[in-house]
Amino acid sequence: MTDRTILIRREGTHGIPVEEYAAAIRERRPDDDVILARTRSEELDLIEDADVVAGLTFDEELLERASSMQLFAGLAAGYEHLPLEEIAERGAVVTNASGVHGPNMAEQVLGNLLVFARRLDEGWRRQQDRHWEHYQAGELKGSTVTVVGLGAIGQDIVQRLEPFEVGTIGARYTPEKGGPTDEIVGLKGAEFEDAISRTDYLVLACPLTETTEGLIDADVFETLPPSAVLVNVARGRVVETDALLNALRGNELGGAALDVTDPEPLPEGHPLWNFENVQITPHMAGCTPHYYERCADILSRNLETVDKTGEYRDLENQVAGPK
Repeated sequence: MTDRTILIRREGTHGIPVEEYAAAIRERRPDDDVILARTRSEELDLIEDADVVAGLTFDEELLERASSMQLFAGLAAGYEHLPLEEIAERGAVVTNASGVHGPNMAEQVLGNLLVFARRLDEGWRRQQDRHWEHYQAGELKGSTVTVVGLGAIGQDIVQRLEPFEVGTIGARYTPEKGGPTDEIVGLKGAEFEDAISRTDYLVLACPLTETTEGLIDADVFETLPPSAVLVNVARGRVVETDALLNALRGNELGGAALDVTDPEPLPEGHPLWNFENVQITPHMAGCTPHYYERCADILSRNLETVDKTGEYRDLENQVAGPK
């Protein structure tokens, strides 16, 4: 006798077959009925009896049929694309995959910082030209790294920076929550501006919200030291692209590492491709072979909570639910 039905939508992520997620859930929840829908028709048919639905997106047609759903387990850290209010109005809870990306995204940020600090990109260019000549490089040690967003990803970034003897500033919507950085500031006001003015590396690891959309604008680029480097693993729209282009063209920025852009995908003819001091990766900082294992761990822990309490509430990574 199974406890519940878990429907896994057919949409995968990061090029990893979604079958791996289904297998990971079955291993952790052998008494539950774990079903992987392989077609749209199967999704629409099976969702009517599903207690738990897991996937990246959730559309109106599915929502209308999800009469038994108690939990939508999102497979992405971002949730701004989901109909949160509509799902909550139907009595269901929404969780996300916050924390799943932490180790790999933090490693990518660290790699970006080291490339700029040690000018490894210049070495790669000289290698392509088979040109052996020394050039000046700097150190990460002693610099100031400001991390915008101190959720699971931001905290992992700060943790990995500790051995490098850098100063750290954390910027978050609710600075009173504190954090693992040397200093904490809010996302606006004199303290934020002062922090930006002392920043060597500005790392964006925050969700996209009304507060953070366009947060990094012309004023921020004017306040940053001209040698500063921007690293964005958050969302493209956290940065005003025109302001970024103007800063790069005016030599008001030392460089940028962009895993996300606005627009995205970045069109072939976009001017951001043309700067030697801009590193672009195709929104893959979250990619890791352990992705689905970590997602399965979150869902498993949440279902253990439900087993104990009998209720779908106060779950790990809960971002919406009935009031």
